[in-house]
Amino acid sequence: MARKLGLIGLLIGLMVVMTGCFSIDQPIKVENDGFWDSFFVYPLSWLITTIAEALGNSYGLGIICVTIILRIVILPLMIKQTKSTKAMQALQPQMKEIREKYSAKDQATQQKLQKETMALFQEHSVNPLAGCLPIFVQMPILIALYHAIIRTPQINPDVDPTYTGAPQDFLWFELGSADPYFILPLVAGATTFIQQKMMMVQDNPQMKMLLYIMPIMIIAFAAFFPSALALYWVIGNLFMIVQTHFITGPNVGKVKDAKTGGANKK
Repeated sequence: MARKLGLIGLLIGLMVVMTGCFSIDQPIKVENDGFWDSFFVYPLSWLITTIAEALGNSYGLGIICVTIILRIVILPLMIKQTKSTKAMQALQPQMKEIREKYSAKDQATQQKLQKETMALFQEHSVNPLAGCLPIFVQMPILIALYHAIIRTPQINPDVDPTYTGAPQDFLWFELGSADPYFILPLVAGATTFIQQKMMMVQDNPQMKMLLYIMPIMIIAFAAFFPSALALYWVIGNLFMIVQTHFITGPNVGKVKDAKTGGANKK
């Protein structure tokens, strides 16, 4: 679990670094060359713009629609992550018994602990790293969407001196600027907390710590990033909350008992 937490922290740090490693001060256009602009940033910018124009030049609605489209595209991975998380949650009692059985800190005992834990995962076809794949998939999408937002003149007029249009408003905020009332960052943090709470593995101190750290980080980022990106987080979190609610049926997260072939109750 500590490795997973470290991986998440590394990816977040990488996202922050990468947002400054490209030409964010240049408007995104169809003639932009380079793999990143041509295949990641421009398609998202074009999609937001096209949908916004079809909806009466509402770029807020365009971002919402693109967010839902992206979530639907990665839905199979997210379903797999949700089921894997719930399966890990169902195995917590057995994992606790194994940890108590091999509580000694010597190397030989710890090797037995790891071996028996892996045997438990294999017995119930649970991959403890399955939840990491969606993180790898989402990270370049999130970075590309950040670039699409910050480099689309209709959303952020400052990026293109030749653009004469007015900044795009949505609800109470400008999409290209941070929310002046900090309402959207707080909503982003709250929905992040709810979404993580629904998927949290019980009796796990590291996950409980992450439950509070992630919303705080999201609030901090959303308070300074363009509101359009915070809007993406809010809609994405709401999508995940609804998705988790419907995916987490009575049999999801339950593992079959090796002896009876039935399902263990939580």
